[in-house]
Amino acid sequence: MPSQQNITALQELKDKAAKAKAIALTDYLGLSVAQMTQLRQQVIQAGGELKVTKNTLLKLAFQDLGLSRDIEDVLRDPTLTLFAYEDEVTPLKVIVEFAKENEIPTLKAGFLGKEFLSRDKLQDLAQLPSREELQAKVVAQLAAPIYGFVNVLSGNLRNLVYVLQAIKDQKSAN
Repeated sequence: MPSQQNITALQELKDKAAKAKAIALTDYLGLSVAQMTQLRQQVIQAGGELKVTKNTLLKLAFQDLGLSRDIEDVLRDPTLTLFAYEDEVTPLKVIVEFAKENEIPTLKAGFLGKEFLSRDKLQDLAQLPSREELQAKVVAQLAAPIYGFVNVLSGNLRNLVYVLQAIKDQKSAN
């Protein structure tokens, strides 16, 4: 018979997983408390949440949500779960950048929506630009023709000013 604490934890995991746009499972053994705290703060600022979870509870939560495919092999060692709520990429980028500096945590696998992602696919996803970067690029692409059009229109006025200045200089020289 499961304890009330496990039932509550399972329901909490299901709620977090259902709300998350992306989930990443990582191995966190070797992180100090200070490193873990720093990583948690960075992930929260990026719009995600980190949670140390029991593998059996994760399996049950993923089964109930239909995410259990290919996950059995991944859930062997202690697992740190990343729930990305606002943006799929930014919290994952935080973990990858943190791992470059500290060599820990290592990605195991994850989900983008309901699609299972292997470690390699998660690494590829982390290389994508963030939502803000993509939005800035789209705005720049949309604004470029307008800036060009304004520049072309102002070119005639600029040339007129140059001609008038040349006439003025010519008359003042005589």
